[in-house]
Amino acid sequence: MRVRCASNDDDGRKIVTRYGNSELGWNHFTHRHNIKKCAILNAALKDKVDRNDGHGRLEYDGVAIRTGGSPAQVKFVVIVQYTRKTKDGRYDAGRGQKIGVINAFCRNQPNNKCPAWMNQ
Repeated sequence: MRVRCASNDDDGRKIVTRYGNSELGWNHFTHRHNIKKCAILNAALKDKVDRNDGHGRLEYDGVAIRTGGSPAQVKFVVIVQYTRKTKDGRYDAGRGQKIGVINAFCRNQPNNKCPAWMNQ
């Protein structure tokens, strides 16, 4: 699976975002959740892990802030599978590789879809 974005987290993990498909990765969340810039993912991934299930699933929280005439703040989450295979075993990144970002979405938004201003 080809890589669309790459970032390093606060603990030195290299985290990739693969193009994926309609179920996971860039092609999943860019359409379903309206996140269309690597910079949005990188903003959350540069910090420490917020939730770790101990089995390779890492969650990073982020906040997007719009200033100006109509200020707004949106919380979002980036979910990473930091293992070679997904939990269900359907996807395998290959030897020495990690799956990477499987999903990203905005919290407390209709259908967890991020507002268009985040992509500007």
